[in-house]
Amino acid sequence: MRNDPTGRALQLLSLLQTHRFWHCAELAARLDVTQRTVRRDIDRLRALGYPVDSTSGKYGGYRLETGAHVPPLILDDDESVAVAVGLRYAAEAAIGGIEETSLRALTKIEALLPHRLRRRVSALHSSVSSMRRADDDIVDPEALSVLAAACRDHEHVRFDYRRGDGESSRRLVESHRLVTAGRRWYLVAWDHHRSDWRTFRLDRLSEPWLAGSHFTPREIPGGDAAGFVARSVGSPPRHHDAKLAIEATFADLDGVLRWIDHTPIEVAADRCLVEIRSEDLGRLAMTVARIALTAPVVVIEPTELADTVSRLALHLRVSPP
Repeated sequence: MRNDPTGRALQLLSLLQTHRFWHCAELAARLDVTQRTVRRDIDRLRALGYPVDSTSGKYGGYRLETGAHVPPLILDDDESVAVAVGLRYAAEAAIGGIEETSLRALTKIEALLPHRLRRRVSALHSSVSSMRRADDDIVDPEALSVLAAACRDHEHVRFDYRRGDGESSRRLVESHRLVTAGRRWYLVAWDHHRSDWRTFRLDRLSEPWLAGSHFTPREIPGGDAAGFVARSVGSPPRHHDAKLAIEATFADLDGVLRWIDHTPIEVAADRCLVEIRSEDLGRLAMTVARIALTAPVVVIEPTELADTVSRLALHLRVSPP
């Protein structure tokens, strides 16, 4: 790279595209060249149309002009792989409409990758699976944009909110921070009606709009938005496990198991052993009933669930004709 002017210029451009200020000595050290060579490479980039600002003097350096039109983006190998992998998993995000957009962008980028990088990306995609969850409600991207702007500009925002028990109300809040937890999004805000901090799930929030007035930011309890959400929401309770023997192929059960928290234990040609999880025995019993609509199922353990399912079957009756 040191003796390759073209490769060195591309690496220099990759550093400058971070839009931070680089001292000339820093660039020389990163590229393993002299500062005089850095200055020549900067002149080469300018001749190609890249607008590079410079500051003279002992601590002088360079940066790309802010807001200027820049020729096509240059990424190094690791950056290219990171973008491709990020787009792949953005396609599975719980934001309405982003799946198709991310896949279109990913298709374009993968088509431009050299073979060696496509192999790295392909290895990652083929080796990682995502677990689907039934409670992954979709977030409106327009609502996300409004709330992000409210957090950035310290502007009051109003919205309708549906609680977990189904009760709805209109809120006026000071939006401070958006937090992601897996595929779920939360807003940390000061609620004017409650005069207290609150955590709002974005998939339960609708039609937010900027109220037109601004606020002075407050200090989030504990000083950390992610920590506040963790303390407020906690981990979803999953206290009960059950082991089921199902007389069907694992592939035949995909339509029902995809919405259930489960782990395959043993898979045979015509049957499978599966572990399922839920927060109470009642929900586990309903899950067993749901699976039984597809194939015969036997509860191996726990005994309490087997008894609950037996009572459920006993109480289910079809009216005589």
